Amino acid sequence: MKAALDAAKTKNVDAAGFVETSAQIQAVATSKGQFGYGRSTAADYNLTARTPDGTGSGWASKSYNELRLLQPASLAGTAIDKAARSHDPAGIEPGKYTVVLEPAAMADLVANLAFAADARQADEGRSFFSKKGGGTRIGETVVNEKVTIYSDPAHPLAPAVPFDGDGLPLARINWIDKGVLKNLSYSRYWAQKQGKTATPNPGNLIMEGGTSTLDELIAGVQRGVLVTRFWYIRALDPQTLTFTGLTRDGLFLIENGKVTRPVKNMRWNESPIFALNNLDAMTPAERTVSGEGLGGAGFSIVCPAARIREFTFSSASDAV
Repeated sequence: MKAALDAAKTKNVDAAGFVETSAQIQAVATSKGQFGYGRSTAADYNLTARTPDGTGSGWASKSYNELRLLQPASLAGTAIDKAARSHDPAGIEPGKYTVVLEPAAMADLVANLAFAADARQADEGRSFFSKKGGGTRIGETVVNEKVTIYSDPAHPLAPAVPFDGDGLPLARINWIDKGVLKNLSYSRYWAQKQGKTATPNPGNLIMEGGTSTLDELIAGVQRGVLVTRFWYIRALDPQTLTFTGLTRDGLFLIENGKVTRPVKNMRWNESPIFALNNLDAMTPAERTVSGEGLGGAGFSIVCPAARIREFTFSSASDAV
């Protein structure tokens, strides 16, 4: 962390953060003979940098299961550079923009989509995944065919303890495969009531990526914005799976395929369903930590950066 603070001083920004390592043992046992035991480790890095006048802010965070995989100098450089470049932002009009979402922002869309895939809510007609007239939308195409989302405790970038808090064994579960909804989450109670097999709570989420670089995503934007991360996300409408939130720690205008200047943060109202239907290109997937803190120790997320058309920004925000 001293290296980060020294680097911040050379760019005339303030910085604060942490490096945290942990080792955990998780066990479950019942009087009926059920038993599960697993060990895990985690190494987390988080740095926020701010300009002295408070107008610019940058952030970078990563989480792995091994300390050696962290690249603190690179992460510090990213946060510090974003803070310096986001100094004195100007406002832009709310509306629909093509966005390039960095992995931290994409992770929140992926997580909120997956967490909403609850079988009981769908069966009772209370969610986007409910079919009109009864039943669920399993087997239907719900997002762009480029989108595949699954959980797998054996994933090399995001290994997880192979059972959930109830002791149910974890295996690979395909939630969305090439745009098609494949599974919903069944609690023990609802599975028994519906005559289904209970679905364990996933220990990670993985969204497959593409082959583009971040620079190539940006180069394909005539006029839009580059988003570092989201925060303060809240649900608006479960029927359309619409959420609202804010951008944070680096929002930049893209013009004619180049990042041109910092812009003030914006409030967005959008559905992961609509956003993932408007996705047109992605980088390779990587282990990431979301703006809301998901993806750290205990729950891993792997996803790409993505370019998405017609993302809705509803108002400006003075927050940094």
